[in-house]
Amino acid sequence: MLGAAVFLLVRTSLTDDGYITLAYAKNLAVHGEWGIVPGSPANSATSPLNVLLLAALTLVTRVAGSPHPVVALGVLTVLSGAGLGWAWQRIGRVLALPPAAGVLGVALVLLNPFVLSAMGLEVLLIPVVLLALTVCALEGRPVWFGVAGGLAVLTRLDLVVFVAVIGVSTPAIRRGRRAAVGLTALTAAPWFLVSWLAFGSFVPDTLVIKQLQAGVFAPWSYSTGPMMYYLGWPVTVLVSFLPALAGVVALAAWAAARFAVRWPEFPALGPVAALAGGGILHYVAYSFLGVGPFHWYYVAPVTAASTFAVAAFGTWYAQARERTAWRTGPPVLALGLTGVLALSAAAVDAAQGLPWPSPVVFGNWASARDYARVGTELGSRLHGASVASPGEIGTLAYYCECAIIDEFSDRGHAVELIEKRIRLANPVMSLALRVNYHWLDTSVPPRRPDYRLQYGSGPATGPDSWPVRSAAKGDGHFTLQPGP
Repeated sequence: MLGAAVFLLVRTSLTDDGYITLAYAKNLAVHGEWGIVPGSPANSATSPLNVLLLAALTLVTRVAGSPHPVVALGVLTVLSGAGLGWAWQRIGRVLALPPAAGVLGVALVLLNPFVLSAMGLEVLLIPVVLLALTVCALEGRPVWFGVAGGLAVLTRLDLVVFVAVIGVSTPAIRRGRRAAVGLTALTAAPWFLVSWLAFGSFVPDTLVIKQLQAGVFAPWSYSTGPMMYYLGWPVTVLVSFLPALAGVVALAAWAAARFAVRWPEFPALGPVAALAGGGILHYVAYSFLGVGPFHWYYVAPVTAASTFAVAAFGTWYAQARERTAWRTGPPVLALGLTGVLALSAAAVDAAQGLPWPSPVVFGNWASARDYARVGTELGSRLHGASVASPGEIGTLAYYCECAIIDEFSDRGHAVELIEKRIRLANPVMSLALRVNYHWLDTSVPPRRPDYRLQYGSGPATGPDSWPVRSAAKGDGHFTLQPGP
């Protein structure tokens, strides 16, 4: 129910990157092609599993006539909410948590403004697969852990950090490591082999593209990104990140109690603690990768640490209640403060408007509705001609259904950036990139567009110009011009 509610809240305000995923799903469901625009294969979808699930659900919606990827996203959001509820029910059963802990765990994900501001991307699949990994580890199921591990790396390849940390730190998974590792590979390998041989890359081209875009946020980097966002959206950052910060503090206290003080009554949270530890390692790894502070990149570590906070406080409460009622004060306070943060997140979400006119964390040049209008009219204007992207492609490509060309949609343009990244990389990264792109056809030339679409600030002037407005950028316009 909460999943359905948040989808209705955000469905008309999806970000441009969310529409890139929806364009992939529509193209796959309608044309059987992997790319943003028909007839132009690409490999810029960051989450193969997200695209495949949305495409399958979009295919189902075609029984009504036309494909409806946004409806498919709504169904997947509801299913993700159900997956979170299932996982917390299992975690609560193993750790003997109070029911409030599961409610808080679900709410901290589905009400998080950073998560909702990136709907359409894999921001809900990430917590679902991470919690599934944790459940399998808690219950000592190496076979299902392997399946969940394969789904995790199909959701995002970087989630392999969590698979490794949780698997290595859980005795039951270590004992069944052959099954766990084998099924992880069996689940994920088919896609990655197809991607490596057919598209010339294990990992999506977005890794290279985003690394080269890191300078857009200068002087900010991924590691300092939370402070950048705090300066722009202080309340939003506090309600989004404080549960994760509480989880990091709780993890440090748990580790000290378990391994330094050796307090036998302190709960053996094992895999949940490993989940939080994986979140810290994930944050460190991204800091060294040299990518920009795109807000959806923080979902995995924030979800992991928040999950541990709720599990630790809930277990603390359950154990204190069993011993003496008067000692439940501190854990009740901890759970209560976590609940206040969840309610504060809901207040931030509601303050944005019902439904959202734009996401809380937002930086696109136009609102989703304005982009939809421009894209629809642009498709009628081009009559089959191609156009160079202004720099944001997702929503325009989704509604235009025309050939919008840039590095996300055209492999020739992506090849130029890949070769540039390899030249600029250090020796270790350069070697890794060369292995990854071993099968890439570098002879593909960049496609030359017939027109170019340019964004400018201020009101629209002249023909072939469309006025737009953005909560982040204010009034602006797009102008169609001839030539590449």
